[in-house]
Amino acid sequence: MKLVTYNIQYSRGKDGAYDLERIVEAVREADIIALQEVTRNFSQTPDADQPGRIAELLPDFHWIYGPPIDLDASEHDVDGRVINRRFQFGNMLLARWPILSSRLLLLPGMRSYDKINDKNGALEGVVDCPNGPLRFYSIHLNHLNGAERMAQVDFLLPKLFDVPREGGAVSGAGHGWPEFRNVPMSEDFVVLGDCNLTPDSPEYTRIVGEPDYYYGSRIVAQHLVDTWVQAGHPQNEGVTWYDESNNFQSGLRLDYGFVSAGLAEKVNSAWIDDEATGSDHQPTWFEITL
Repeated sequence: MKLVTYNIQYSRGKDGAYDLERIVEAVREADIIALQEVTRNFSQTPDADQPGRIAELLPDFHWIYGPPIDLDASEHDVDGRVINRRFQFGNMLLARWPILSSRLLLLPGMRSYDKINDKNGALEGVVDCPNGPLRFYSIHLNHLNGAERMAQVDFLLPKLFDVPREGGAVSGAGHGWPEFRNVPMSEDFVVLGDCNLTPDSPEYTRIVGEPDYYYGSRIVAQHLVDTWVQAGHPQNEGVTWYDESNNFQSGLRLDYGFVSAGLAEKVNSAWIDDEATGSDHQPTWFEITL
C-alpha cells in the first residue's frame, strides 16, 4: 500500500500559478492520500470547490474533507436573496476503499495579535482496507510557534491512543437504523501531514520519544514511529518544504508519515518527490505492507 501526504498550498505552485491538475497527477498512484490547505470559496484560486474538483479528477477514490477554518463568504443576488457560501480551509483524505466514518478533531490554539494564526485540525478517516478497517489521519499543525505546536501534540497523542476505548462516531448496538452502524476502531493507525516541525525539535521528540543514551530510539507503544527513519533514512536528512523567500533554494523536513508501533515492522520504504512543483511543499511518500 502506498501512502502520500501533500500540503498543496491551495494549489499555488513554485511558479505562482494555481493548478489542481498537477497536484492530482503528483499523488495519483497512491492508495491513501492526505492533503492539507485545501480550500472552498477562496478568492485567490480559480477552483471555488477544491475538494469537489480533486474528487472529479480522482473518480476512483472515496474522500472526506474537514475544514478547521469556516468563515462567512455569502453574498446577495440582484433580488436581495442570500447566496450562502462559506470560505473553508482544511484537510482532505482520499482512499481507494470506503471511508467508513470520519471526524474532525480541532486542535488547541493560541490567540495571535501580530501575525495571522490559522485554526488547525486532524481529520480522521476509518478506511475499510482489504485486511480490515484502519484509522488514518490528515493533520496540519501550527506554523507560527513551537509552544502552540507542543500543546497540539500533547492534546492529539492521547486522543489517537484512546480511540479504541472511547469509540468512534457511533458505538454500541441496538440503534435500529442501518445508517447508525458501529464502525470497528482499530488499535493501530497512520498519521500523515504537515506538522510544521523539524526532526530536531522538542515536538518531534514528544511524538517519537526520547532516544536512550545507549540503545537509541526504540519502538514502544506510547510513541509513534517516523516512517522516514524506519525506512532507513537519517533523521535529519530530507527536505519537504522549500522557502519561497530565497527562491526555493533551501528548505526543511516539515511533512511526515507516522505509524503506531504495531505497524512499524510493516514499513517498507519512504521517499520524497523532489520533482513536484505544484506547491511550496513536496509530496512525502511511504509504502507499507497491510
